[in-house]
Amino acid sequence: MTEKKVEKNTKPNFFKKFATGFVNFFKKIGNAFKNMWHELKKVTWPSKEKLLHYTAIVLLFMVFMIVVIGLIDFGATQLVNLIMKL
Repeated sequence: MTEKKVEKNTKPNFFKKFATGFVNFFKKIGNAFKNMWHELKKVTWPSKEKLLHYTAIVLLFMVFMIVVIGLIDFGATQLVNLIMKL
């Protein structure tokens, strides 16, 4: 019986490289989600009252900024119209 000699320094073929890379890609994604889950366990979440308070602050700030930007836009429009009439 003849035995085939396999060289130890042979390069893996394309399909083996591709399969290894494919598996490693999904392992890295899995590790990223696992690490994210561990970090989320460390987070101190706000209470319901604080969350509502922070939400109200953000909404009021948004309304304030809408008014400020709207006034600036209205003023700029009026200025451009005044210049165009001249």
